[in-house]
Amino acid sequence: MKKVLADLKGHLMSGISFVLPLIIGASLVVAIPKMIALGMGITSLDPYAKAEGFKHALYMIEQVGWTGIGLINTVLAGFIAYSIGDKAALGAGFIGGAVASSTNAGFLGAVIAGFLAGYLVKWSKEKIKLPESFAGVMPLVILPLIATLSVAIVMGALLSEPLAWINTSLVDWIRTMIENDVNKILLAMIMGAMIGSDLGGPVNKAAWMAGNVLLAEGVYLPAIIVNVAICAVPFGYALATLFHKKRFNKELLDAGRNNFVMGFIGITEGAIPFTLVNPLRLVPINMIGGAIASGLGIALGMHAKMPPVGGIYGFFTVGNGWAYLIGLFVGAAFIGFVAPLFVNFNKQEEQTENIELDDIDVSFEN
Repeated sequence: MKKVLADLKGHLMSGISFVLPLIIGASLVVAIPKMIALGMGITSLDPYAKAEGFKHALYMIEQVGWTGIGLINTVLAGFIAYSIGDKAALGAGFIGGAVASSTNAGFLGAVIAGFLAGYLVKWSKEKIKLPESFAGVMPLVILPLIATLSVAIVMGALLSEPLAWINTSLVDWIRTMIENDVNKILLAMIMGAMIGSDLGGPVNKAAWMAGNVLLAEGVYLPAIIVNVAICAVPFGYALATLFHKKRFNKELLDAGRNNFVMGFIGITEGAIPFTLVNPLRLVPINMIGGAIASGLGIALGMHAKMPPVGGIYGFFTVGNGWAYLIGLFVGAAFIGFVAPLFVNFNKQEEQTENIELDDIDVSFEN
């Protein structure tokens, strides 16, 4: 059972790793013309859809970015399927992801479509045996047909309405949370803690993906929530090497300098070398730091005004960007001050505790 869950997690993470550059690139292409327009005193580019000149060009560039964001489910499902069943499953995965978007089945539908297409192709490869003379027909005709037809039946005829209801209900629930100030802060603290939990592992990625797939639904705040926590955790260890320099060995001092870059860009995996010294003590500190960063930012009034860009520099795309920065630096400062008080990073005996380090995902993607 453990191997099955590990395989499922690996395929999901593979799909997400292909979605990462799409989300980042598309969000930037939406945000840049919006920021230029805001500098010109224009809050929305929609009125310039049929105009001419520079403002129309900005509108068209923004629409290209929205097209990219609209492909999130398609790309996710396609590459989950590809991770499982290779090229023969890719087309069916793309189709399933596109159907998930068009039927409002959303992220959940895309994940189901990707796994369905991939495992059907994998099963068919193992079970269907043809004469050698027909070997070329399998990957080009039979496998894509089986996968695509199955996706059509399951996603198009059987699950489209139930999945659409689930997805719509979840999005509506999140919108309701965001509209209530207390619930909004609670949501931010939960998502921030999830970001700090396993540093690129399934819990971290679940929060990140939940935040970013909502971009396609027009809900931007969850992405801002996770972005601020993503920066705070690695930046916290960069600050720790400044606040408590004598409690770090040379290797971790070098890693701390690198974490200024990791925090600036927004890569939580930069905190992994520090957390591995004593996960039992440091994972809770990371979670609290992430929760403080996200929760304080929301409490101070950071809000959505456009699809946000990650990294410290992403405050330009956030309403009340100063709140984003304050939350980020307070959360980082908590980690920077507290972590070295609980763990001496110069000592190696901390690593001898009985801890399942295999449970910490060290894939360098975020």
